Amino acid sequence: MNATSTTHPRSPNAREVVVTGIGLALPGVATYGDLLGPLPGKGGFDPATGLIGRELRHKDRASRLALRAAEFALHDAGLTDADSAFTGAAEATAVVVSTNLGNADSVCEATDTIATAGVIGLSPLGLPQTSSNVIAGWVAIRYRLRGPNLTVCNGVTSGLDALAWARNLIMAGRAEAAVVVGVEPANDVVTKILGQQSTDAAVAVVLEPADAAASRGARTRATITGYARARNLAAALARASVTEDASVGLWLADQADAAGAGEGHLLAATRRIDLESQLGPLSGALGVLQCAAAAAHLESGAAGIVLATAGGPGHDATAALLLTASPATRPSTQERGQHP
Repeated sequence: MNATSTTHPRSPNAREVVVTGIGLALPGVATYGDLLGPLPGKGGFDPATGLIGRELRHKDRASRLALRAAEFALHDAGLTDADSAFTGAAEATAVVVSTNLGNADSVCEATDTIATAGVIGLSPLGLPQTSSNVIAGWVAIRYRLRGPNLTVCNGVTSGLDALAWARNLIMAGRAEAAVVVGVEPANDVVTKILGQQSTDAAVAVVLEPADAAASRGARTRATITGYARARNLAAALARASVTEDASVGLWLADQADAAGAGEGHLLAATRRIDLESQLGPLSGALGVLQCAAAAAHLESGAAGIVLATAGGPGHDATAALLLTASPATRPSTQERGQHP
């Protein structure tokens, strides 16, 4: 995906793509409604107890986090049965993962082993974790999903880019649904790369065509209505048709974009939430978490568009995603993002 790519306005017959499920594996955040702040700082996912179990053995930390988030999201979307088996169209369901540092610890461990013991020292159980697509592969294997399977790992915009790729797969008819996961683990390798304490963060959203969601009676949380990626924020907003006349009710900005929205900026007066300022560095998980926060905002009955952006100064590009309330959105029977 190059720095000027963008999705074009949909034709009248194009499929609308909606969010039907959201799952979090994020310490200190109990529900995706909490993302709108202030964060409770306690509760939510506990890695000490949530990352154990027979089905999670011999998997890297990022994959285990992703599997938990995907489990919650698919349950939330009504696509698993009492035994947690997938009940949708497995042969046409895609998995798109966004992660930049997810398996860096596995790669470093393998290279250290080769340096000290040679290739014969490598474990056959650990070597698969060095593949950049291992997380998406484990999610697909767990639920027997046989649609397109890919990982986006191109920096801070990768979460929004992953959502755009999943949306494009559905709009093009290459998939009937998609599980999009944004995940970054907390470990010594990631902390060393970032230069600061890393945070366990995993979020998954389920995307489906609006007509398919309606036909099975699924509750829709938000509609993805636009996306653009360009050299900077101004260009991305222009490509996404965000102008002074656009009714943006919430701007989910990353630290770089938030800092650049000074006096005179067309979004200067818009309510703004910077998730990284509250949760710490999110990297590839950022964009998918922004999607979850957007859904919480729209489910509250708030009017207007939600704009999510990532990138900006210091990065190779800026991505912008637009979300709106779905016509079929109806009140939830449980608290937003809460899972039994």
